[in-house]
Parts: sequence; C-alpha cells; structure tokens
Amino acid sequence: MAGNDIHEGMDPELAALLGTAAPDTKLPDFNDIFGNKENNDSQTGGSGSEVDLGSTGFPQITKRLEENSHNFFNDPNYYKNALSNEGDIAQRVHTILQKYLTAKDPKDRSVFRQQFIAPYWEFLFNVARKATGTLPPHKKFLLRFGLLHPNFLKTETREFFSKVVVENELDQPVLYMDEWLNGIGTSKMRASSTDEVRISKANSQSKLIQLLEKAQGKLDGTRTIVKQKDSERNEIERFIRNKIQVIYERTPMRELPDISDCLCESQKMASVEIQNLLKDLLKNDNELAVSVRDYISAETDVQILKDKIEAEGGALTVDIGALDSECNTLRQMAKMTCGRQGNHFPILTGEYFHCGPNDVATRENVLTMLARIESIDAEAFCRVYKNKLNRIAPYVLLIPTYGDTGFCWEPFDRYNRATSRGRIIVPMYPKNLYMAVLYAVADLRWQVAKEKSSFYWMEEGLTGHYYQWYQSQKLKGDIKEYFINDYIMWMTKEAEGIQKLDKDVRGTFWRYMPFTREIKEKLKTRNLIYQELYQRDINRTMSDGY
Repeated sequence: MAGNDIHEGMDPELAALLGTAAPDTKLPDFNDIFGNKENNDSQTGGSGSEVDLGSTGFPQITKRLEENSHNFFNDPNYYKNALSNEGDIAQRVHTILQKYLTAKDPKDRSVFRQQFIAPYWEFLFNVARKATGTLPPHKKFLLRFGLLHPNFLKTETREFFSKVVVENELDQPVLYMDEWLNGIGTSKMRASSTDEVRISKANSQSKLIQLLEKAQGKLDGTRTIVKQKDSERNEIERFIRNKIQVIYERTPMRELPDISDCLCESQKMASVEIQNLLKDLLKNDNELAVSVRDYISAETDVQILKDKIEAEGGALTVDIGALDSECNTLRQMAKMTCGRQGNHFPILTGEYFHCGPNDVATRENVLTMLARIESIDAEAFCRVYKNKLNRIAPYVLLIPTYGDTGFCWEPFDRYNRATSRGRIIVPMYPKNLYMAVLYAVADLRWQVAKEKSSFYWMEEGLTGHYYQWYQSQKLKGDIKEYFINDYIMWMTKEAEGIQKLDKDVRGTFWRYMPFTREIKEKLKTRNLIYQELYQRDINRTMSDGY
C-alpha cells in the first residue's frame, strides 16, 4: 500500500500540524501551623481511561473496604499539614474557620459559615495545582473526601474513611477528585468542555493530546467495524457449510438403489440460498477490505501523534491553565449536586455527615450501583456507532458534597463521538446513593439520545417520541426533568411490574430503553400490558425492523 493511500483521509488538523466536626473543636494557632515539611505519596492506580469495547459489565466488587485502616487520620499534625505551603489564602481559611467554630450566636455562625466557602475553594485551587504530581496523604484526602480536620468527625466515621480503598485497583473510570484533577492536569483526560481551555503555546502537547484522542476514537471505531465484519463473515461461512451439508445428504432411488436420488425441494432451496450467501460473502469481503484500510490509516495517524508527543519530551507537562479552568468547573458541579437550597458547606464534618457505610459514594459503592442499574436497563451505557452497539462506561466523578442528585456533564467527547466516555457526577454524601446515581444515569440517557438525534431530537428515537407525548399532554417546564423522573419510575417501579407510567411513555421506554431479557420474561407473565409489549418485540424481530 502506498504511503499516500495510508495518509488519505488523515484529519486536516493533524495534516496541517505535521506539515505533510464537632463545633467546639480547637484549632492550633496559625503561627504554629506552617512548615516546609512535605510527605511524598505517589499517585498510583489506574484511571480507567482506556475504553474496552469488548467489556460486558462492571467487575464484581469483592472488597468494599480494606481490612486494616491506615493511621493518617490519627496524625495530630493532619490539619497543620493540610494547610501548609498554600500561602496567605490558607491563613484566611484558618481564621474564618476559627471564628465559625468559636461563635456562640447562631446568626454569627451562619455568617462565618457563608464567608468560609469562597476562600476555601480558592485554597482548594492551590492544592489542586499539586494534584498532577505526588500528593501527601493529608492533601490527597482533603481533595478526595473534603476532610480538612479529622477531629471534625466521630471516631467511628474516621475509622470508616481510613478503610476506604485508596487505589483504583479495578482500573474503572470512577474517579475521586484528586484522581480527576491529576488526569486533567497531565492531559491524560480532556478538560471539561464547558469552560474550554485555550491551548497555550508553552504547552503544545495539549493540542497533540486533543488530536490523539480524536485519532484514537477513529481507530477504536474502525477496529470495532473490522471485528463486526469478521464476525459477519464467520456467520455467513457457517450458513454456507450448513447448506452444503444439506445438499450432500443422499438417499438411494427406489428404482435404482445403487444410484443416489435427485435433489429434493429443500436441497434445491439450499443451493439457491448458497448462491445468495456467496454474494453476501463477496460483499462482506469488500467491506472488510475497506474497513481494514481505514484501520491501517487510523493506526498510522495515532502512531504519528504518539511519535510527535515523544519527540517533544515524552512525559506530559502540567497544564496549569486547564487545571484552573477545571477547578472552576468543579465548583459549578458541586453547586449543582446540592441545588440552590442545599447544603454548600465544602468540608466534611460530623455536623452534616449522616450517611451509612453503603450510602457514601466510595468507588466500590458506586460501581455496585452502576452494576445494579445495568442489570435492569440493559443498554444504559451503550451507544450505536455505524450500526454497531458498543458498551462504553462513562467517567464518574465522585465530588465531596452533601448533594442528593448526580447529573451528566457531557454525554460524550465532541471530538470523539465514536468511543469516548461520557461524564457524570455523583455527590459523595447523599441521603440515598442509589437515587443519586440513578438520577445521573437518567440524565446521561437523555443527553446521549438527544445529541445522537441532533437536529431531529424532537422527531426521532427516544427523545422524539417522548417529546411528542410531552406536547400531547400540554405539559409545562423542563422536559428533561419530566424524563428523569419517569426514568426513575421506570427503573424502580415498572421494573417490578408496578404500573406507574403513562401507556405511551411505557411503550417508548420499553422499545428504546429495554429491560434485560430476564426482567422482560418475568414481566410478560405479570400483566397483559407487558405481554403485549413483549409481543411487539417479537413482531419487530420477525419484520426485521419497525
């Protein structure tokens, strides 16, 4: 294959680039706090950034907590180390926090509580800039859990958090805030698109990473198509072998026992079907050849970009601009999980922490909730690309807030619609973790369907049918909120055979957000309504499209 053939169809940008507590907790004096001592704690563990299109589900959680707890939360210098080396903003945080804790008048406490929020986030931004390297434990847990002072928590609560699994041993895309910021700052992950970061000339690798992600998406997509075509070929060949076997079956003639009988009707039909199958095989072979060429081209683009990145220094540099922008985005996310009337206090204290062990959004608990959702909604994390259904689990950011609702931040990367992960946010300290995760998945479901339908989202598919029902009912308000509430009803009530949804909504959800086969089989025996929906599935399958 000529070199020009390989580079034909290369991304134009790439071509241009290459040129061919407790309230009475005592705080220490500020002057005794700040030293230069830093403990090193390497940021290890996977980030789940690689998308495995062959995955069929989330891993089974066998270890929710460590057997033995660490001792970081028993360190008397934890608070001192958490604030150290962060400059004047740390002093301001300390001063306001002291006033808040020592205030006797509830009105004064409320004022200081409100005054604390903005400086604390500014302080957190300073800490976040260090998240791209090795973070000492107290700063890691500050970002991860919002844990500024262990004495703000009861002994049993401290014990629980000291047993939470630290590393991403399962290499899943469920990330704590320190891990998220590490990925953004080192360009392993793209910054959230809401506050788009301008690519600085000093960090040209960010642009290369963006192009690499786009090229990688094309490579993953073409690889999926090649596998699909190969699977189709194997299926066609299997059919041909079966049909030939039918033709090979011989029975002797009654009149001439030493002579095989003529072809029977089924054998004649099999010979005709073989001719059609051979045509399908040739068509498949041509499509496979094209797909392989596309794959080689995409693989070449990816390798060129990797070589370019390696030539410019190999290791990714820290993008402070991306980090600062992402921190502002995270603050918006934190507000949204709590809502306007929610509790926006940014640190973890026993005063506001009321979760049981299974309702804290640890990585392991959230993975369990996601697996539970997928066991009901079979295609919750699937997207269609070139008529192929791919399972792509989203990134899940665990943000340390007292919110009750998760949400979808991005349905997928606009530069890689084929294989990129969506992004959802889950508050770590909700009243009900399953409902918080379910709300986020519902939002993801809506946004993916809407973006895929593009300009026709009010006419086609899941969003189109739902919008037409919404219009027919003359409803007012945010249509997405109606959808999310109906989705939660679908997952919690209808999946159990309890009819709560409008008939048209139930029909739309049954078709476009199908339950797993096991649930469908169970529901069809419960009621004629579900039996009718089940029969529609059979009719659509028999008519090869509906």
